[in-house]
Amino acid sequence: MDQEAVLQEFRDAEALLEGHFKLSSGLHSSVYLQCARVLMDPKRAERLCKAFADKLKATGVEIDMVVSPAMGGVIVGYEVARQLGVIGIFTERVDGEFALRRGFEIPQGARILMMEDVITTGLSSRECIKTINEWGGNVVAAGCLINRSGGKVDVGAPITALVTIEAPTYKPEELPEDLKAIPAIKPGSRGLKA
Repeated sequence: MDQEAVLQEFRDAEALLEGHFKLSSGLHSSVYLQCARVLMDPKRAERLCKAFADKLKATGVEIDMVVSPAMGGVIVGYEVARQLGVIGIFTERVDGEFALRRGFEIPQGARILMMEDVITTGLSSRECIKTINEWGGNVVAAGCLINRSGGKVDVGAPITALVTIEAPTYKPEELPEDLKAIPAIKPGSRGLKA
């Protein structure tokens, strides 16, 4: 699946949005990728995650387990784990920090794929990787459907992305005039209004 086919899946799901968005990182952007809309269709989720799994397999990396950060990574992590034939679990925030709950464990030395839906600044990815490392896991790869940093972000592990794009982000005090003229919305998992 090439970049245009992946982006078309997002367009078809009305998940590639344009406007003025406040991201969970606090940065602003004129582009928002709403992965929850893409992943709500099981057939579309399967197509995208299979394409990702095939791309990851082509790198030669061996994976024992997939670990994702909640909320955005839960569905994509599950489906990628299914495609790879391994167990998939997720971390979730407890008192502001990622932790394993629900009886989840990471075996010592397990080769882990940390899987996200979208990587922008890499903050959630780095926090998830920190938790994996604390449990004794070995993060051999990081993955995402969309790397919107243009490939510039470093999460502490090699990143495989189904698609890499450069979606501009801005600090609140550095907004271009066209974005200043539009009210910001926050469509992600941490709120609906800026």
